[in-house]
Amino acid sequence: MDIIDDLVAEDDRLEAILETYSEAQWLTESLCPGWTMADVMLHLAQTDESVIATAGSGDRAAAQWRSSATSVDDAMELQVQRERAAPSIVFERWKTARRGAVHALRVADPKVKLLWAAAPLRPATLATTRIAEHWAHALDVTEPLGVALPDTDRLRHVAWLGHSTLPYAFGLAGLQPQPLRCELTGPGGETWTYGPQDAESRITGPVGDFCRIGAQRLTAADSELVATGPHAAAALGVLRNYAA
Repeated sequence: MDIIDDLVAEDDRLEAILETYSEAQWLTESLCPGWTMADVMLHLAQTDESVIATAGSGDRAAAQWRSSATSVDDAMELQVQRERAAPSIVFERWKTARRGAVHALRVADPKVKLLWAAAPLRPATLATTRIAEHWAHALDVTEPLGVALPDTDRLRHVAWLGHSTLPYAFGLAGLQPQPLRCELTGPGGETWTYGPQDAESRITGPVGDFCRIGAQRLTAADSELVATGPHAAAALGVLRNYAA
């Protein structure tokens, strides 16, 4: 699937960047409050291992995601606290896990949903969520060090995820889902569209801004997006590329 190929490409880029980091850089603060660069990559290793588990028996993944009444964020924080290790160990763990996760997604039955955080997902959709998470956390471990992470056309997957989960996001906020049209400009000047053409509410502008808002790495007020119609601003307020 091209989605899985794009996941590999996103991970290859991140791995190549991390190969250049010194131990001191690995131990600096990331954009995630309270987490170092190594902590962020430990989290990615843990969640990639959960992909492997859920694509196998599903038992371990189910236990991880649903073992307590805490939120997903709280559960992830506890896992990182319990398994912190030296940067070199974390890096090797993630490299192994991310390759294992890709293999698990490639061989999984594409029609069978796999247990995940908020709801079971088909392998292609789970791969899309992995692109979104790996890209967002790549921002967390590059921006503090001034390392370039240019937008790519792989963001079309992240934008699709954000748009397609808007009904879920509206529901979490206690709002009635509303039709929304997105016309987003890609890094090469291309336009990607999502949603019904006749929707009253519309968001236009750079796909990178749309995805960063969905990842909570940018506010709508600081973006170049234009929201028109009765529900577009509310959509930007609830937009998310992740489950919680």
